[in-house]
Amino acid sequence: MSDLISKRSNFRILMFPWFAVGHLTPFLHLSNKLAEKGCTISFLLPNKAIKLLQHFNLYPDHITFHPVKVPHVEGLPLGTETASDIPIYLTHFLCVAMDRTRDQVEKIIRDQKPDFVMYDMAYWIPEVARPLGIKTIKYSVVSAAAIAIVLVPARNVVEGKAITAAELSVPPTGYPSTSVVLRGHEVSSLLFVSQPYGEGITFYERACTGMKGCDAIAIRSCYEMEEKLCDYIGRQYGKPVFLTGPVLPESARTPLEDRWAQWLNRFEAGSVVFCSFGSQLILEKEQLQELVLGFESTGLPFLVVLKPPVGSSTIGEALPEGFEERVKGRGVVWGGWVQQLEILDHPSIGCFVNTCGFGSMWESLMSDCQIVLVPHLGDQILNTRLMAEELKVAVEVERDEKGWFTKENLCNAIKCVMDKDSEVGSMIKKNHTEWRKLLRSEGFMSSYIDKFFQNMQELVDHK
Repeated sequence: MSDLISKRSNFRILMFPWFAVGHLTPFLHLSNKLAEKGCTISFLLPNKAIKLLQHFNLYPDHITFHPVKVPHVEGLPLGTETASDIPIYLTHFLCVAMDRTRDQVEKIIRDQKPDFVMYDMAYWIPEVARPLGIKTIKYSVVSAAAIAIVLVPARNVVEGKAITAAELSVPPTGYPSTSVVLRGHEVSSLLFVSQPYGEGITFYERACTGMKGCDAIAIRSCYEMEEKLCDYIGRQYGKPVFLTGPVLPESARTPLEDRWAQWLNRFEAGSVVFCSFGSQLILEKEQLQELVLGFESTGLPFLVVLKPPVGSSTIGEALPEGFEERVKGRGVVWGGWVQQLEILDHPSIGCFVNTCGFGSMWESLMSDCQIVLVPHLGDQILNTRLMAEELKVAVEVERDEKGWFTKENLCNAIKCVMDKDSEVGSMIKKNHTEWRKLLRSEGFMSSYIDKFFQNMQELVDHK
């Protein structure tokens, strides 16, 4: 493989990810790995995101940030540039704004003439790149399951006809898993796929067009976890499917802020429950209160990181009456940003409660923590099924027909994994340890990057 890799190490690559932190960050992590091999990367992103991601750019001599002006679209709050600026229900307006950057992006592609363009939501990239002889790779930073169960031609979604919950409740023909599925009311979380997700195009059409037009599909996954699902996607689209592996930083690269280091240092190793629900999810006030009361009920020290709920400007004003007094000294609910990876690396953290977005899924697996999952969106539910039912490395919190849970269910799930005498806790800890050893084993991640690099070389060589 080394001969193939040395054959060409100076690819010029243009990265154009979706304007959300959960997409921008993995694209940049992959850029770092490719820059390490000598590639030159132009990374297109909103101006506001540059400051946020600057410290993740480990090769500034090889990776250049190019700001893209995000046009204002009626329906978006003024100044919106990323998905973190808005609630989830406004995301389709941001898709419109991204599509309206096409002239800017096309000019950059024509001026730079890269060897590759890698993209995800900008389904029109192949139309721009193909006439210029530029190869395109659709890079998915969500799980293969999230693609395979709905975003495949076998779904036979008819343009202009909304897909029904009944249709979504049945996996597409040939879908290769019986456990990584949606159940009952959960299918409603994917009904948006046949709704307009841009100007005159549905999310399903956007995703399928992007995959049909590219030269290859890349997925941030590994064969050890999703081989059958990745092969199914390749067969559905008749495209080569390249896997990059998890593409995570191998260790925390900056010291943990003193505020959190000093607080966590007060507790015994493996005793603190850490909860983070990501940069976009905004809960209803009632849901937030049920959540924090569940943490209080565990009797364990906890750090919960959430955005203020709907209708509240701060976390503090939304907390249950008397809550802060009752948990003083052992519990913190924080409404700002924190260093998630560095917190997970702290020896006091014993449990990680998260929604199982794909980034948090990998971070969970790489950590030493027990894992409790509270999914909200369709892809998070599928990731959760992979973790809890196929890999058996996590516990899913039981939810009701509205997708929410009681404080008792959350408390029980946490105690189930944190109780030293729990059989379930012991089983998932054993399984998690085995997966973590594999993911952290010498050469595991680098072998996927080497293979991906080889795939790129073969794509260029193939006329």
